[in-house]
Parts: sequence; structure tokens; C-alpha cells
Amino acid sequence: MDLSSLVLRELAARFLEEDVGYGDITTLATVPPQARGHGRFLAKEALVLAGLEVALAVFHTVDNTISLDCAMQDGVHLTPGSVIAEIHGPARALLTAERVALNLLQRLSGVATATRRYVESVRHTGVRIIDTRKTTPGLRRLERQAVRDGGAHNHRDDLGAAVLIKDNHIVAGGGIRQAVERARAHAPHTSRIEVEVESLEALDEALDAGAQIVMLDNFAPDQIGEAVRRAAGKALVEVSGGITLDRIEALARAGVDVASVGGLTHSAPAADIGLDIERIG
Repeated sequence: MDLSSLVLRELAARFLEEDVGYGDITTLATVPPQARGHGRFLAKEALVLAGLEVALAVFHTVDNTISLDCAMQDGVHLTPGSVIAEIHGPARALLTAERVALNLLQRLSGVATATRRYVESVRHTGVRIIDTRKTTPGLRRLERQAVRDGGAHNHRDDLGAAVLIKDNHIVAGGGIRQAVERARAHAPHTSRIEVEVESLEALDEALDAGAQIVMLDNFAPDQIGEAVRRAAGKALVEVSGGITLDRIEALARAGVDVASVGGLTHSAPAADIGLDIERIG
């Protein structure tokens, strides 16, 4: 994970605040302060690993003497039964941090695993799989990194990262041409202008207005090839809306440049990962 240690610590502290509240009363009541513990993270299904560094940051936020032994790296494919990592430290700290660390590891590995399936399905083509802003509030940075760990790419990080004129902008702005002209006048010179279109007629209007990227939103399969033909040499073609694994190969064959898949983050199931902790002293 290529997030800075400062960002990881800030995120870990926020996540722990939500879960620990005013203190882990069960652990404080039942576990002696001097007890030491040892734990193992185990993959219980085939998965692509993501989230190791933030999981470790969670443990270190509770107690920075905790150590993690791991020969794995985010992005590797694991088989059921694989030992992901072993963790050692004060038993109280391990128990207090375990749920938050495990939740993150499961969630992010689930995103990476789902992403890898899409990437593998179009590996023989030139199509780039990307995510969307349909991320879990508060987890965007981590989920987008998990998408990269799965082998895909990110769309804009936030509203200030790129110009993307969507249907509501077009309505509020008075039309495609007006919206594109205003964007060209106000956007940084380094930013390309992308326009979401819902028909071939809207596509032609966006191309005539000078859009550099067109997003085909929920186009019928038989229209996508025609849209690619019309945009050739004028704009990159992104396809979006209801992109599923059983559709992605056909979309790739139609010649699109990019497929944005909201399901990578909003619908990926958590990976099945276990953490068993035992007292060792």
C-alpha cells in the first residue's frame, strides 16, 4: 500500500475511535495486563491480498510494540489455508485492535479480489478497468489502493481531480455544448474534458463540442460499436453503467478504451480471512 505512514495512522486512529469508544471493558476485565499473545491471519478462501499496512497501523496505534511477521505483499494471490501474517505483542492490545484490523483486511482484500477477476477477463485486450467514486465514505483512499492491488486503475480521486460533465450538469448547465464550453474556459489547462452521454445523438453533440473523453452510460450492446466508430480519432471511449463480469469481454471486443466498474467498490464481498489469537504468557 503506497499511502503515507501519516495518512495510515490518521485513518487507523479514526477507525479505532469508532470501535473502542471509551475502552475495551471486556478485555480489560478478563486479560491480565502482563499477558502476551500470538495470532495468525489465515486466508479461508482464494483471494487477492490488500490492506496489510493499514491493518498493521491499527495494531501499532493501540500498541507500537506489536510486531507483524509477513512474507506476503499486497496484490498477491493466495490459496485457501495460506498464512497471511503472524502477529505478536501484548494480549490486551491484540484483542482490542483485532476486529478493526480484520474488518479492513477482509474489506480491502474483497475489493482487490473482485478487481482481479475483471482485469483477468480482459487481459488479452487493451481495455483499462477503472473504479468509480462509488466508494465507502471514509474508505476511499484505501479502497482505491485495493483496486490498484487488484491490477486495475483509478478514475478521478475527487471532484477537484478532473472535469466530468454528467447528465445533471448538462441539464443544469443548459446543454452539452454550453457545459463543454464553460468547462474549457474555467478548467485547468492540464485537465481533459469528459462528457457522459446517453445516446448516439448526445455522443455526436459531445464530440462536436470538443469533448476529449466520452462516457457511454448504459448504452445498448448494439450501439457501443457504432459509438466507438464515431469517436475514433476524436475522443477516448469509456463505457459505464451495469458493467458485470459476464458483459465485460463483449464490451472489450467492441473496442472501448476504458470500462468503469462501480461494483469493484460498492458491491465487492468481503474476503474470508480469519485471525486466531492465543495467549503465550
